[in-house]
Amino acid sequence: MIVFFTDFGAQGPYLGQMEMVIRRALPTEPVVNLLADAPRFDPKSSAYLLAALSPGIPRQSVVLAVVDPGVGGERLPLVVEADGVLFVGPDNGLFEPLIRRSGSIRAWEIVWRPERMSASFHGRDLFAPIAARLAAGLGPEDAGCRTMEAPRRPDWPDDLAAIIYHDHYGNAWTGLRAAILGETTVLRAGGHDFHRARTFSDVPPGKGFWYENSAGLAEIAVNGGSAARLPSLALGACVTK
Repeated sequence: MIVFFTDFGAQGPYLGQMEMVIRRALPTEPVVNLLADAPRFDPKSSAYLLAALSPGIPRQSVVLAVVDPGVGGERLPLVVEADGVLFVGPDNGLFEPLIRRSGSIRAWEIVWRPERMSASFHGRDLFAPIAARLAAGLGPEDAGCRTMEAPRRPDWPDDLAAIIYHDHYGNAWTGLRAAILGETTVLRAGGHDFHRARTFSDVPPGKGFWYENSAGLAEIAVNGGSAARLPSLALGACVTK
């Protein structure tokens, strides 16, 4: 399957334009929109979110990951293979946590260019055609890529102690894997303390807490309410433990 991970939003033409490129080449290939509201203009926060969601992606899938505020600039276009899944997107750190957590990694620079390419929409004009070629069974070299060392961001932390995502319910996802935190760990943000619970029904209505969410991340929530409405839990807010 081809999996989309973007900050495009569900409204507007961008997702549809990318999917049309895929459908023209592969009319019957499954296309899954995994996430369309990744943190806008924020490859770093998006990188930890992508890494957390990636374990559920089947091997041999192609992930078209576009959070690309530097589009048209000097950043490279990449293909990264991580544990049997191919990721297509920009070299801006979006794949850094994924590379660290994967057992096997290979990388390629996309050198192919279409006859016409918008300076501001490489998702449609460059990344989507490459993703379609890979999903059709071409190897990266045959699809228009050349081997390179996987680009790294060694100064980035293994886990991001910040709010990286607000879901539809107003729950605040952190970039911290719950597995590295103890049962008695208290997360603090903006003067508020949040104790660990197993799930929502384990705390009274209106009570804030944190728990291990379905992606394995520490998530701050309010039972029956919205954690995202707290100023201390805005996107990018620091979380300490």
